[in-house]
Amino acid sequence: MKILVICGATASGKTKLAVDCALKLNTEIVSADSQLIYKGLNVGTAKPSAEEMCGVRHHLIDVVEPTEGFCVSDYAAQAEPILDNLLNSGKIPVVCGGTGFYINSLLFDLSYGNVAADSLIREKYNKILLEKGKDYIYSILKNTDPESAEKISVSDTKRVIRALEIYEVSGIKKSEIRDDMEPKREYFAVALDYPREELYKRINKRVDEMFESGLLEEIENLLRQGINENYQCMQAIGYKEVLECLKNGSNQSTMRDMIKQNTRRYAKRQITFFKKLKGLIWLKPYEATAEKVLELMNEQS
Repeated sequence: MKILVICGATASGKTKLAVDCALKLNTEIVSADSQLIYKGLNVGTAKPSAEEMCGVRHHLIDVVEPTEGFCVSDYAAQAEPILDNLLNSGKIPVVCGGTGFYINSLLFDLSYGNVAADSLIREKYNKILLEKGKDYIYSILKNTDPESAEKISVSDTKRVIRALEIYEVSGIKKSEIRDDMEPKREYFAVALDYPREELYKRINKRVDEMFESGLLEEIENLLRQGINENYQCMQAIGYKEVLECLKNGSNQSTMRDMIKQNTRRYAKRQITFFKKLKGLIWLKPYEATAEKVLELMNEQS
């Protein structure tokens, strides 16, 4: 039995399509979004409301405290049993999200997913991160694995720490690991293919709606809880820009513009990433219905 994957760029309508498909299949959704995992990060992540979920059970949402780190191997460890349980009960799981590494960890045998997580090592580096900041933790990676450091942004602290963890656990540099992308599950994957300008308009509108829905208040509440810029969750687009502007005394208009620009850039990277997914079918917005998706899926069965 295949799993259904609905992926693509942010703000492209993945959630609604996934819910519609899940309702018709009488199944459940496994989220593949690296920010929806966090409790308390709702507005800036566009976390679906109970109304938007339409009674469909969603997994891997609100499973991690904002103080905790989380990487792709953690995601796979939690998502794999859920997929297996659904498949064993005769249900087609719907995997929905825009975090490509999460999705690939479920579809392919990837060596980075086979290096076990070590909570003590990760806790050690998270403590160093909190005490000395992201530049210091990045300098450790540059000394340990300069090739990986070249490919990882200093701000992407979760990947920096994961690369250090891989080295300590396995003795192998992350840059020396080769992922063969061997399929481990049958899947049918679709993505929504909006014209670039239309997608950008949707992104801009979503950012404006986030501010109207209380993004600033949400971030101020997190700050009061001690969740600052050094925590992994606050590296997400929408959060890091607000924190930077608050620190610099910039106004809300500047915040909005920065978030819109960075989200558009992120969407472009997502599209580039998913173009490499074998067999992915890109649907025009007018084609993106549950009926069409399930029709195409049945044709491939």
